[in-house]
Amino acid sequence: MTHSIYIALVHHPVVNKRGDIVTTSVTNFDLHDLSRNSSTYGVKGCFIVTPSQAQQDMVAYIRNYWREGKGADYNPDRKEAFEALYISGSLEESCLTIKKAHDKAPKLIATSAKSYDKVTLFRELREEISNTEDPYLIVFGTGWGLAETIINSADAVLEPIKGPVAYNHLPVRSAVAIVLDRLLGQ
Repeated sequence: MTHSIYIALVHHPVVNKRGDIVTTSVTNFDLHDLSRNSSTYGVKGCFIVTPSQAQQDMVAYIRNYWREGKGADYNPDRKEAFEALYISGSLEESCLTIKKAHDKAPKLIATSAKSYDKVTLFRELREEISNTEDPYLIVFGTGWGLAETIINSADAVLEPIKGPVAYNHLPVRSAVAIVLDRLLGQ
């Protein structure tokens, strides 16, 4: 299967538990796990989206350690995984990077644990992806989820992942793995 799937982990604009627009902190675990998930499923790139220059610098330091530093020699598999990790100041910047690579803007797919009136089912998006080489950017939020401005500007909102109980607040690393497996897994 040939596809042009990208993912983005957005740290701004996202909401906190009160619904305020906030910027969340990047975590080292997310960088490692999302890079490895992306490589496992053939994702073209994983964008870490934060407007914070200090956070961008930290991501660059960690990425470079595993791509060029001692980490690259110590763990070649991790080096490979980090090759497709990108740093971005905004979702718009991420979309421009993808557009430059494909001469076409990506279809923006938002994710959320919340239910919306109109959602795209996993099976529908999987079918759509399998029949095109057009780029897609699947967007994940940190904190308590993506700001409504992102949800409203997306081309589609993917159906939420639901378990058999009412509790529904997955770690984003788990949600990314489940989404990628449902869309791209064998």
